[in-house]
Amino acid sequence: MSGIDRTIALVGMMGAGKSSVGRRLAARLNLPFRDADSEIEQAAGCSITEIFARYGEAAFRDGERRVIARLLTEAPHVLATGGGAFIDETTRQALQRQAVTIWIKAPLEVLLTRVQRRDTRPLLNNGDRRETLTRLLAEREPFYAQANITVDSGDGPHATAVERIIATLRENGVMA
Repeated sequence: MSGIDRTIALVGMMGAGKSSVGRRLAARLNLPFRDADSEIEQAAGCSITEIFARYGEAAFRDGERRVIARLLTEAPHVLATGGGAFIDETTRQALQRQAVTIWIKAPLEVLLTRVQRRDTRPLLNNGDRRETLTRLLAEREPFYAQANITVDSGDGPHATAVERIIATLRENGVMA
């Protein structure tokens, strides 16, 4: 079904469903799936939480920048980026140049519900999660809005978001 000649990069907040939607989208499009966070952990030999604790956010972002640049040299695939990746100007420009960027947008309440399920989000491990997510959303939405395509994921099943993405890719001439 593919017919896609560029990587499809999913951007958006933690908890928006980039990885879950990305896996399903890749399967539907018959493309490989890559998760930038998993790739970063493999390259570093430790978890993202450990990278943040040992080296700080700046070192993590530097590694993230390098890993995403490498992934963008691969054959077309579906790429789930970390929540902060698209905020970095160098990474954002590379993604915009070499991929079709899709902002998976979800309301605060949905994000909160989803991020409560895991404690692997270093930016949410200190303080009130609602307050932190609200602040991050306000800071990041202007960057996410620069994506080629915006798809609302809402609180429905990820399969619905996949269908919306495929329909939008067709509408935008990215695929037949």
